[in-house]
Amino acid sequence: MGYGLSSKMLVNLVSGWAQAKNVVPGDVLWTLDGDRTLQTTVTGVIAVKGRDAVDVVTDHTTFTASPDLLLATPDGWTHARDAAGATVAWTPARKLRRERFAIRPGHEFGYFVGATCADGTVYKNYVSLIVNDQGFAAQYAAALTACTGLPARLEAVTRPSGYLKRDVAGFRVRVVSSYLSDALRHYVGGDPHHMRQRFPRVVLRDIDTFNGFLDGYVDGDGHRAKHWDARIIASANVPFLAAIAPIIGARFTPATKGASQLCISDRWQSRGTFAPEHHRLDPPESTWVQVHEVRPRPASGTKPFTFYSYRLSPHPTFLVNGHLVREPW
Repeated sequence: MGYGLSSKMLVNLVSGWAQAKNVVPGDVLWTLDGDRTLQTTVTGVIAVKGRDAVDVVTDHTTFTASPDLLLATPDGWTHARDAAGATVAWTPARKLRRERFAIRPGHEFGYFVGATCADGTVYKNYVSLIVNDQGFAAQYAAALTACTGLPARLEAVTRPSGYLKRDVAGFRVRVVSSYLSDALRHYVGGDPHHMRQRFPRVVLRDIDTFNGFLDGYVDGDGHRAKHWDARIIASANVPFLAAIAPIIGARFTPATKGASQLCISDRWQSRGTFAPEHHRLDPPESTWVQVHEVRPRPASGTKPFTFYSYRLSPHPTFLVNGHLVREPW
């Protein structure tokens, strides 16, 4: 029996994609280690004839392979012939070639996350902030660039004001990066909508990062208290504020109507309530998808299938249309 993929199946190369029959030694393939993307190099190609194949039908595609090809599941590796009903590791192939960068913790990172949670918008492939205050927009752009290395600049824009019934001048910072967008979604629990976002515990890495978060959130949705040494932040997202309160040692009582408020004393650090937590800064790049069906596919007539398998280094796994596979041991 042959091992590997049938000749026309798409393999995810770092340079793009190629049919299985066109992969050659020296090609660099994408693979996964947990939910992180990695690269592995083809050191050899083996082509074997076989008369039996299976079509593996998942949420995203159908690919043809040897029945013995191994697919990654939460419980380990399973043969393609036995994969019906299983969940298998997958990453969006269209995102494999995007730019990845190191996200640096610290005050600027915290400020960027806090300001985004307060006033920013996270789209599929870009992050945007539109505000009236030029100084706030400039500080946001500087913080974004400092913690990601991505260029960010201010643009003068106009936007309608429901209160004034006319267009008003404002400033926009917009950075196109699906990697950054995915990171922010990961920080706030998947849904970045201001009413549904969770408190991003990633900012608890150290006190400098958390103070940056408070500064950014206050600049977006807060103000100085008039009669005591404190700042006030407001949000209608009660669980979000409730998660912050014990970190700063504050009492929090949700409002019965409208937005709730949380008071941040200038002396909150003296209460000793901050405890650092370590959370990853890079976003997960894989998930699990369902195998809906595995269909036997015998060779037609006298012409057998040609299955292609690869010797790889340093990782023995690779991606087929984003699905993590390997040949049998």
